[in-house]
Amino acid sequence: MWKTRRATALATVLVMSCLLSPSAWSQEGPPPAPVQVGFALEQSMAPHTWVPGTVMSRSTAAIASEVSGQLTWVADVGERIQAGQPVARINDQSLQLQLKNDEATIKRLEAQLKYQDQQVERTRRLTEQQVAATNDLEEVESQREATQQELVQAKIAQERTLYELERTHVTAPFTGEVVRRLQQPGSYSGIGEEVVWLVDSDDVEARVQAPLTVAPYLSEGMAVAVRSGDRETAGEIRQIVPVGDERSRMFELRISLAEGSWIVGSPVRVAVPIDNSRSVVAVPRDALILRQGGIHIFKVLEDGTAEKITVETGVGYESLIEVKGKVGAGDKVVVRGGERLQPGQAVVISSGSDGSPAG
Repeated sequence: MWKTRRATALATVLVMSCLLSPSAWSQEGPPPAPVQVGFALEQSMAPHTWVPGTVMSRSTAAIASEVSGQLTWVADVGERIQAGQPVARINDQSLQLQLKNDEATIKRLEAQLKYQDQQVERTRRLTEQQVAATNDLEEVESQREATQQELVQAKIAQERTLYELERTHVTAPFTGEVVRRLQQPGSYSGIGEEVVWLVDSDDVEARVQAPLTVAPYLSEGMAVAVRSGDRETAGEIRQIVPVGDERSRMFELRISLAEGSWIVGSPVRVAVPIDNSRSVVAVPRDALILRQGGIHIFKVLEDGTAEKITVETGVGYESLIEVKGKVGAGDKVVVRGGERLQPGQAVVISSGSDGSPAG
């Protein structure tokens, strides 16, 4: 029996030795790791610097009254007013009375003119019959002409009153939000006095001060990156103001911003090139793995294994960054799941990966 027990123990030791031997582990290997991938691209890029800017509205104005009078209503701060809608109203009682007076004057002159037309016609017949003198006809015609001119003046006065009545509604020249009340209801507003400050918070852009040294590398319509806090988005140079400040050696750029929620007055930073662009190999920033010993990426080979590639980084734009190393355009690189990968480990590409190289 002791011989049987000894044989069983020896067999167990042999099996455990095989399982724990390096050769057995190397044949088995770690299991395939799920990863997401992107592609290395050949991209035109330029080194850049970040310059400060401010989000501003393209439509902002202090809205003033065009007639004088007491304010009966002023839009409250925060109200959004459509273009052509009132932001304030001025008491129009005196103008309403003036309009009634204008209408009465017009009716009186129209009646007087009608009577004078009849007078001219009657005097003309009498003159033809040689009953009335020619001077009498000329006199009534002159009176009619004077009345006609008075009627024209009365209608002009009525139009002026209507115009001033319309101006008692201080209207918005563009759609925007009231950000400040400059006068309160009940106060007296004179002609040209500012009533509210109106800002269109939808039509915004960034105003940027850039050094004159970057001017040769800029052009209107050029795409640029814009950062606001942790948020980065695309912008476009809408306008280059070709006048620099002789003291600061800076000039102004206006940057169109991508649609989104922008608060007027927010600080931003804009990436502007400081040299001509050049063709580089770029990968998604998420592909970079930063370690104390350097920076590397994992490239997925045709056999489905991951190769560790040490790289140096260069210029970047938006989500891409230049890399220098054993990487070429079209190579498949790991962008998620690379932190725990081992060189040579098999990988399984999971959903959410970019399936084809970008053009």
